[in-house]
Amino acid sequence: MPSDIFSAAAVRRALVIKLRHHGDVLLATPVISTLQRLAPQCEIDALVYRDTAPMLTCHPQLAQLHVIDRQWKKQGVWHQLTAEGRLLAQLRARHYDLIIHLSVHMRGAWLTRLLRPRWSVAPRLSGNSDGSFGDNVGGGFWARSFTHFYPAQSNPDRHTVESNLDSLRALGFTPTATDKRVILVPGAPAEARMDQLMAAHGLTAGHFIHIHPTSRWLFKCWPAERVAALCQLLSSSGWPIVLTAAPDAQELAMIQTILVHRARSAVLNTAPLIDLSGQLSLKELAALTSRAKLFVGVDSAPMHIAAAMGTPTVAIFGPSGDREWGPWQVAQRIVTSSNHVCRPCGRAGCNDSKISECLTTLPVTQVMAACEELL
Repeated sequence: MPSDIFSAAAVRRALVIKLRHHGDVLLATPVISTLQRLAPQCEIDALVYRDTAPMLTCHPQLAQLHVIDRQWKKQGVWHQLTAEGRLLAQLRARHYDLIIHLSVHMRGAWLTRLLRPRWSVAPRLSGNSDGSFGDNVGGGFWARSFTHFYPAQSNPDRHTVESNLDSLRALGFTPTATDKRVILVPGAPAEARMDQLMAAHGLTAGHFIHIHPTSRWLFKCWPAERVAALCQLLSSSGWPIVLTAAPDAQELAMIQTILVHRARSAVLNTAPLIDLSGQLSLKELAALTSRAKLFVGVDSAPMHIAAAMGTPTVAIFGPSGDREWGPWQVAQRIVTSSNHVCRPCGRAGCNDSKISECLTTLPVTQVMAACEELL
């Protein structure tokens, strides 16, 4: 697409596309806030997968939230075509002047061509200034789909929030420190449910520790027996513990293993451990963690949620990059192995074995020390 000089004052409506996982969507919220400040007359919409929509609902600067359901393609061709057609009609009715595509998903290129905004920005797929990626299939299609490009995302030395904001820098904007805040609003129903749960379990805001030890990718997780040992140490120091996990069979099984190990080592006069695993929505998880004294977890969406809610965070990192994905703009301690120069390797465990030695050997004392520093 031919480009012309970008004018923030001429943007009436913009669409931000982020078709990734929960944490990725949450870390894209500063793009919405920054664009709203620099173009206050602009209505800003977003397009995400349905399951990640809770990361953006109730966002104060978002006009409309459009979703793609990953289940469409499992419900038959006719259903998928009908759903896709309905979505396209909704997007066309908005008459976007600007599209900001925050991943290399090819759907963003197709939508940009179909919606025909005046300006559009996406990651550059190679070092080529026109956004192409050499002789790879689709390079020319991608390069001709957008008017502006920014460096491809996923830079191990820059945080993902900054990489997302490069999309606006490519248009001539300069984000401020205030713009870079990640925003997540739990909403009144989630806050009310958490009021009820805290009262039922005798919890007081600021007087418990929230531990979310699981991830959908188990190779990112610290061993269950070590999580149990950490829970015991914190409980012995008088801190009630709230354990959470997603309603996923593997994650719930890990929680049960933690509880078994903890029961074997539990002693009298320790603070209670409350298991809420599989019982909370993402919004309720945010409402819970906002009331905790401390959050402890691994590289996962709940860790990013805790940081967004301003809760001091101990983040345990193995094969993934802590500079790129660490807790953002919050009091924090990042715990990593000092004995594995190979990390962050970005692999699914050592040699893709699903087991990460940099995590299985990480001592409890190191994580406990990080907790004590923030407590």
